[in-house]
Amino acid sequence: MQKAAVVNAAGASFKLLNPKKTMLKSTKPVIAICAVRTGSGKSQTTRRITNILKEKGKKVVVVRHPMPYGDLAKQEVQRYAELEDMDKHECTIEEREEYEHHINNGAIVYAGVDYEKILRQAEQEADVVLWDGGNNDTPFYNPDLFITIADPHRPGHEKLYYPGQINVLLADVVIINKIDTAEKEKVDIVRKNIKELNPNCVIIDGASPVTVENPEIIKDKVVIVVEDGPTLTHGGMAYGAGVVAAKQACVKDIIDPRKYALGSITETYNKYPTTGNVLPAMGYGDKQMQELQETINNAECEAVVIGTPIDLGKLININKPSTRVTYELRELTKPDLKEMIEKKLNI
Repeated sequence: MQKAAVVNAAGASFKLLNPKKTMLKSTKPVIAICAVRTGSGKSQTTRRITNILKEKGKKVVVVRHPMPYGDLAKQEVQRYAELEDMDKHECTIEEREEYEHHINNGAIVYAGVDYEKILRQAEQEADVVLWDGGNNDTPFYNPDLFITIADPHRPGHEKLYYPGQINVLLADVVIINKIDTAEKEKVDIVRKNIKELNPNCVIIDGASPVTVENPEIIKDKVVIVVEDGPTLTHGGMAYGAGVVAAKQACVKDIIDPRKYALGSITETYNKYPTTGNVLPAMGYGDKQMQELQETINNAECEAVVIGTPIDLGKLININKPSTRVTYELRELTKPDLKEMIEKKLNI
């Protein structure tokens, strides 16, 4: 809204469309998973809901918030059922981070730029549509169950960011995620703010425990940590799941990748100076992926911790031992997501 002030002061007017005017109505039940900020934990929440619905015998289609890179005419409607579909659509690393884990979890994923056409096509094969929202944007589809994720590692952001605050105000359920790794005082701030903003919503306490696939690779080693790019950049986080997992696995040290960074990777650090001693998994095109690969390979360390949601080793050639970090949502309080789905969708 600082930019809005500049626009108004210059004499221009503009309109902010509220989500109730812009959300499309589906013929199928819709569950929207949104957030206060990017990197709060939408992905693991969507996977958790997918599994709940699959256990009930429902066919799930995930519609992902747009990431419009490249030729938009070719990206009108994109359908991802197999990992090879990401190659067909020439996905960037960021797109792969959002699609791959859903495909591996047995869900069909739709994306693109024409969200009317996407919805009508998705409805043909879905019992339930899951809106997997990007960043802190509002849903494009009118939800029967509106879920918002809040992050106690960034307390107060639920009141500071537009349109993330709208997601809190409209939510049926707010999940305070990452309680297992956040300080109690910060969790209390988030809980207080949610109750003030939306006293009628259900608050679910959630944990996102991390798992290292091969902890022996990094234990007592000097490592470089590669994290989810958007979480570190426009999400404003200094670290992510990779750092949490590295510390739990008792690494010897986490190096600062900056002195090994090349080209656009260096530019990313300059643009987002709050980034900690981690490497954002930037990969918007072949050149940037090559620079990411060279940054990792030039780093003076013994192993690589991959905290991104994708199998990065299949996209670039890493010259050091590496291991992936995964994380899943675990609800800690009642009612939980299964109960809320049964109540709101009557299934």
